[in-house]
Amino acid sequence: MAIDPPSETELEAAVFRRLRAHLMERRPDVQNIALMNLAGFCRNCLADWYREAAAERGLELTREQARERIYGMPYAEFKARYQAEATPEQLAAFAARPRSQE
Repeated sequence: MAIDPPSETELEAAVFRRLRAHLMERRPDVQNIALMNLAGFCRNCLADWYREAAAERGLELTREQARERIYGMPYAEFKARYQAEATPEQLAAFAARPRSQE
């Protein structure tokens, strides 16, 4: 089945919104460092990619504005509610992972 470019863009946007909602509404307990160690990206990466995509289209967003779009709230509020200190094991795994994953 062929998908026309506008439909493909709509589908990709829907998938992104679902991923963001999943991370923020269903699994805010999943720590960013766990995402980085397992998948090579985290919510902050999504915010950076969001900001970069905006810049490519001539839109300026600060890092905090982009994070708020991804987190659904100010980053400081998310950290206070959900972010735990990384364990020594998580930090060691993060330091040991190949940087080519990013």
